[in-house]
Amino acid sequence: MSRVIAIANQKGGVGKTTTSINLAASLAVLEKKVLLIDADPQANATSGTGFDLKSIEKNIYDCLIDGMDPVETILTTKTEGFDLIPSHIDLVGAEIEMLNIDEREKILDKIINKLRDRYDYILIDCSPSLGLLTLNALSAADSVLIPVQCEYFALEGLGKLLNTIKMVQNRINTKLDIEGFVLTMYDSRLRLANQVVEEVQKHFSDMVFETIIARNTKLGEAPSFGEPVILHDASSKGAVSYLNLAKEILEKAVKREQAELEAAK
Repeated sequence: MSRVIAIANQKGGVGKTTTSINLAASLAVLEKKVLLIDADPQANATSGTGFDLKSIEKNIYDCLIDGMDPVETILTTKTEGFDLIPSHIDLVGAEIEMLNIDEREKILDKIINKLRDRYDYILIDCSPSLGLLTLNALSAADSVLIPVQCEYFALEGLGKLLNTIKMVQNRINTKLDIEGFVLTMYDSRLRLANQVVEEVQKHFSDMVFETIIARNTKLGEAPSFGEPVILHDASSKGAVSYLNLAKEILEKAVKREQAELEAAK
């Protein structure tokens, strides 16, 4: 059974899609079978993995609204072991259409349950909002990974996101956990960036990943080539950082399994 991780933060431009693509590719390089679901109407995770949005005929919208078998929408990326369910601009109207569907906050959960046996990890790239699509992602996920930008407004809105997560934990998905906070767009030359790092680490301590994603030219270039940075330039800082983040997530999984075994004794 796979572990489902939603990558969420209602603030835009914090590195959700960059993290989604590059974490998925890094886990695949570490020999895990990975599926990335692009649940953002902007479809940047789809174009960023090399697919032409105009030529895609089946996508996550068809699964959510028309009940299409998700297996029919899966695309194979350039990275071995890394598959994608693409998004589409039609997803913009999905939240309104979903209002008339029974258990509307559980639609994505039902879709993912059909795929859990096929993958080690299923990642969900969420839209920059706390709407019904993000709620669906949190309802389907085992945990949520929160990218936090190392800039002035970084902590603004985090409280609202954490309240939403708590509401989902209490009412819809009791198993939902916080995978951790990952600091992104870090520039060590800026005092403000260092202050944000200190502030996040002080507030959330061991919930913050040790790996910090620095600003990196190759990381910014890779999407224009339609590939993750590990394919674009494996020796770049960005590629190494996301590989380290993937290793941290795998180490956490081992510790979690060990703790569950101990608890079961």
